[in-house]
Amino acid sequence: QLVESGGGLVQAGDSLKLSCVGSGGTFNTYAVGWFRQAPGKEREFVASISWSGASTYYGSFAQGRFIISRVNAKNTAYLQMDSLTPEDTAVYYCTASETIGTMHFEFPYWGQGTQVTVSS
Repeated sequence: QLVESGGGLVQAGDSLKLSCVGSGGTFNTYAVGWFRQAPGKEREFVASISWSGASTYYGSFAQGRFIISRVNAKNTAYLQMDSLTPEDTAVYYCTASETIGTMHFEFPYWGQGTQVTVSS
């Protein structure tokens, strides 16, 4: 089970840090990904991190503004988002998979999502 938190309403230029807590005993052996979906738009890859944290991938819009990390001792992954713009408004989903990837179909486990709204 994956549970996201940390979403909310912020202004353009602000920062947010999303958290994803995994349960079930195997979270520490899984890669974690973040995806987002805005109303009327397709699901979009944000970032992913390997089980050890040694490898990370970012969507082009996230590079340089977002940082994905994890603390396995806490069964938690994070997404630090800086310099937010209204275009970042979306539901953000935490996902998990046995292998790291960048496509939504590579991640079989999904959280319920957390809403991020950025006002101009």
